[in-house]
Amino acid sequence: MFFPSVFQSWGTFQTKDLIFPLIQVIMFGMGTMLSFGDFSRVLAMPKAVLLGIVLQFTIMPLLGAGLAMTFGFPAEVAAGVVLIGSCPGGVASNVMTFLARGNVALSVTMTACSTIVSPFVTPVVMKMLAGQYVQIDLVDMMRTILWMVVVPVVGGLIANRILQQFKVRGPWLDRTLSLLAMSAICLIIAIITSLSRDELLNVGLALVAAAVIHNGLGYVLGYGGAWLLGLEETDRRTVAIEVGLQNGGMASGLAVNVLKSTDAALAPAIFGPWMNMSGSMLASWWRTRAPNTEPSPEPQ
Repeated sequence: MFFPSVFQSWGTFQTKDLIFPLIQVIMFGMGTMLSFGDFSRVLAMPKAVLLGIVLQFTIMPLLGAGLAMTFGFPAEVAAGVVLIGSCPGGVASNVMTFLARGNVALSVTMTACSTIVSPFVTPVVMKMLAGQYVQIDLVDMMRTILWMVVVPVVGGLIANRILQQFKVRGPWLDRTLSLLAMSAICLIIAIITSLSRDELLNVGLALVAAAVIHNGLGYVLGYGGAWLLGLEETDRRTVAIEVGLQNGGMASGLAVNVLKSTDAALAPAIFGPWMNMSGSMLASWWRTRAPNTEPSPEPQ
């Protein structure tokens, strides 16, 4: 914000070209925290997983579209608000679920499954809800998600399997990858902020308000939907967190590389940090409260 030129270019190199590979690094790290068994667990808890995915790709994009219209954001900024709502959950939700005394296995499975279906669902949702703001190339967005998200995640899965077979995986790897991911996210936010500094000064407070509302309603509707379907308390907490938290890194990469707009990346840059803060607060609050063992009413 104060020295934007430092993060806009380094000599002749344009820093926005770093966003795509940085997202790949983050997604590779996410893949190393998953296993192929995380996908097969969907057969053991199909109702909860399907509910989370449906809410993730319907309620959250619709909320984003509604907020973009309500706040009257400029076209590219509005597209970014819809975009962050159209992305799957991130690996941070797994940590939040653990802290909230939720169902970690369900959280990991929902993250894995929503990430894998995102190349096919996110572009279609964006075309429907954000096509009025910016041009959406379905094929280009699908291809970008595959290379930026799915391929690195699969690579991380394979690397995790190999490291486990050779018994060389340990806490050191998680610490190293976590540090790399945090550093990459900070650099991405700095680059986006510097490139869209002037627009951020105009819409910054409104974007913060939109982030708080969008994220908060995600928690409420995720929990409420799980309650209506009769899921137990630990699963309700898990679905709430999974629905409320989006993959801000993926949204930033799509904004810059597909929508060709750093202004569209402003929403992910603001929503991401807020989601992590609110998720931490919610998880800490739930951690002090044992899950209610009474089942919610079965749907009629």
